[in-house]
Amino acid sequence: MVKTRKRLGDLLVESGIITENQLKQALSEQNQSQRLGDTLVQKGYITEQQLIEVLEFQLGIPHISLYRYPFDSKLISIISKDVAKRNLIIPLKKEGDKLFVAMADPMDFYTIEDLRLATGFHVEAAIATKDDILRAINKYYDMDDHFEELEVQIPGAVQVVEREEITDQDSPIVKLVNQIFTNAFVQRASDIHIDPQDAKIVIRYRVDGFLRTERTLPKYMQSVLTARIKIMANLDITEHRIPQDGRIKTNVDFRHIDVRVSTLPTVFGEKIVLRIMDLSSRLNDLNQLGFNKKNLNRLLNMIEKPNGIILITGPTGSGKSSTLYGALNHLNNEQVNIITIEDPVEYQLEGINQIQINSNVGLTFSAGLRSILRQDPNIIMVGEIRDKETVEIAIRASLTGHLVLSTIHTNDSLSTVTRLFDMGVEPFLIANSVTGIVAQRLVRKVCRDCAEEHTPTEREKEIFTKRGIEIERIVRGRGCASCNMTGYRGRIAIQEVLEINDDLRNAMMNNEPFTRLRELAVENGTIFLIDDGLLKVQQGITTTEEVLRIAIVE
Repeated sequence: MVKTRKRLGDLLVESGIITENQLKQALSEQNQSQRLGDTLVQKGYITEQQLIEVLEFQLGIPHISLYRYPFDSKLISIISKDVAKRNLIIPLKKEGDKLFVAMADPMDFYTIEDLRLATGFHVEAAIATKDDILRAINKYYDMDDHFEELEVQIPGAVQVVEREEITDQDSPIVKLVNQIFTNAFVQRASDIHIDPQDAKIVIRYRVDGFLRTERTLPKYMQSVLTARIKIMANLDITEHRIPQDGRIKTNVDFRHIDVRVSTLPTVFGEKIVLRIMDLSSRLNDLNQLGFNKKNLNRLLNMIEKPNGIILITGPTGSGKSSTLYGALNHLNNEQVNIITIEDPVEYQLEGINQIQINSNVGLTFSAGLRSILRQDPNIIMVGEIRDKETVEIAIRASLTGHLVLSTIHTNDSLSTVTRLFDMGVEPFLIANSVTGIVAQRLVRKVCRDCAEEHTPTEREKEIFTKRGIEIERIVRGRGCASCNMTGYRGRIAIQEVLEINDDLRNAMMNNEPFTRLRELAVENGTIFLIDDGLLKVQQGITTTEEVLRIAIVE
C-alpha cells in the first residue's frame, strides 16, 4: 500500500499553526517560482523554525540547529563559498563515504547530485533555516584569511595606505569590510558601530535595539578600515579632525542596501557608525506597523483630512520614518501632489517628489518649505521640525489648505504641545493647525520559536490592575538559536495617538497646564504608550520588562 504524503498547507492547518484563511491568502499570493513555505514565512504567518519542523515530519528528513555546532574546519574547503551561498548549503561532518550537509531545501536534488559528483561522497541532507546556514557560512568561510593577509601587508602599527590597496575588490581589507556588512545584514542589525580603543578596534552590531560586540580587530587595522569605509562613502580620507557624514549604496546577498555613514573624531581615532537601510524590505503598509485597531482608525481619520498638521514624535530609531512613509503610501495616488523635504531621503517612493536637504547651498527645511508652497502641493512631508521658523511655515501651510506631516523630538504626545509653546509659537496657531500627534517607541517581540507561557508576578499584576487591564498569563522566550539565546526576535511599535478635539483646542488656546491637557486626553479615550504596551503584553507579543524600559508607569 502506497502511503500518500500530506500537503504542507494541510499539515500546517491541522497542527493549528495557520488558519484556513491564511493558507488561502498565501496560495493566492504565491509566485510560481516560490514555494508555499517561503510565502508563509514572508507573510509572517509562520516562522522558519516552524516550517522546518513540519517539513521534518512531512519529508522524514531530520532538522538541525547550527548554533554552536562543532564544524570540522577541514570540511569547509569541500564546498566553495559561492556554491554554499547560492544553494544555501554547508558541510557538517564526514563518516566513511558519507558527507552530511545542512540545506535550506533538502528536496533540491540537483544540488545534491552536483555535490556527489564533485566530491565523490554519498550526500546525506538535514534541514536547517536559511538564517542559520547564512550565519554559519559568514562565520566559517574566509574569516581568518583576511587577518593573515593584512598582517603580512601591514606589519607596523602605523601604515601609509595606498589607495589601490583599499579599492581593489580582491584585497583583504575590501573582503573584510564586505564580511562586516554581510554579517550585519544576516543578523538583521540596524547599525554597525566601529569603536576605536587604546589597543584594539571593537565592532558592535545593534540588533533589535541593543548593541552587542560582534568581534574585535587588532589596532593596526584601524587606518585601512577607516580609509576603506570613507572611500566607499565618498568622504575625505585625509581629514581626521572633524565629523563627516556620507552614504554607501551596496548589494549584500543580492539585495540593495543603503548605508548612512557618520564619523566622529575620538581620542583613539575616528569612531564610525553605519546605519543600515534594507531598501527591499521596507514596510509601506500602516496595517503592518503594529497599530492598535483604535489607534489605527484615529490615525487614518487624521491623515484623510484635507488639511492640518500631523506630528510623529519619538527618539532616534523609534520607527518614526516607517510610520511617516506608511502614511504617505496610504495617501499616494495620481490625484494628489505629494512633496517631501528630508534630511536625508531614506527611502525613495514612486510617485512622490522628494527633496534632499543641502545646508551648504542654503537648502534648509524652512527655505525648502517656502519653495514647496509655490509648487501647488496637496500634501507636504517635512522630515523634522527643528526650529520656530520651520514650524511657523508648516502652520501657515496647514491653515491655507495643505496637509502637513512631520516629526519632532519629544517624550510623548502631550509633551509635543509644550515643546511647540517653548519654541515661541502662538497657542492659537497651534490649536488651529495641529490635527493630531502620534508618539511612538519600539519594543522587542518575544521569539515565536521559544515562547513559553508564565504566570505573571505580583508586581506585574499590580501594574496591569493599576492601568485597568486584566492579565492571566505572560509570554516569555526561553532563548534559542533563532533569537541568539535572547528570547526576543524582531521589534514592534507601541503608539499613543492623540486626536486634537475641541476641548483640547480650547485648553491649548487658554494656555492651560499640562495636567488639564492630560485629563482631557483621558476623557477623549486616548491609549497612552504604557497602555498600548501592556495590551501587547496581554496579547503575548512582548514582555512587561520591554514596555517598562521605554514607558513610565504613573
